[in-house]
Amino acid sequence: MLRPRYGHVSNRRSAVSANLLLVMDFLWTPWRYAYVSTAGKPAACVFCDAPKLGNDDQARIVFRGQHCFIILNTYPYTAGHVMVVPYAHLDELSKLPVEAATEMMALSQRVESVLRELYHPDGINLGMNIGKAAGAGIAGHIHMHVLPRWVADANFMSVVGETRLLPETLDVTWEKMRAALLGHVPG
Repeated sequence: MLRPRYGHVSNRRSAVSANLLLVMDFLWTPWRYAYVSTAGKPAACVFCDAPKLGNDDQARIVFRGQHCFIILNTYPYTAGHVMVVPYAHLDELSKLPVEAATEMMALSQRVESVLRELYHPDGINLGMNIGKAAGAGIAGHIHMHVLPRWVADANFMSVVGETRLLPETLDVTWEKMRAALLGHVPG
């Protein structure tokens, strides 16, 4: 859709160029307002706050361990994208106590098995981005991403359209992951 531009365009060629530049689609994402409205401001840590919420469904926590918990990624790359997060607010893996590091790896292994059973992926991505320069969205609190991947899952929409398509809502993912991690895999 071409939108009119304010001001005078001196010739036909300039008018065509101006109109081509004005072609723009809008995607409304009101759920991201909480993030953008606090960008640049010191804020509380979402990973520290989530376990204190008292409602694991609302916090999207699918499992609680002794030193770590498993939480859905609110902006997932794929359905089933979770994170294993230590309760301790630490910015470096080397600062994580051995007990918590051991549990983090054990929970990552458990999540891998659950994701394979529920989603039948071709592969699993598992990793950490430590520090803002490394791509950490929440740089002050380390966390392990675990997510299922499929051959050719980076299609036109995500590569060119910069839009992710997910086959299920976060509520459905939470229910499936929660049941599987508690030992009741849905049939």
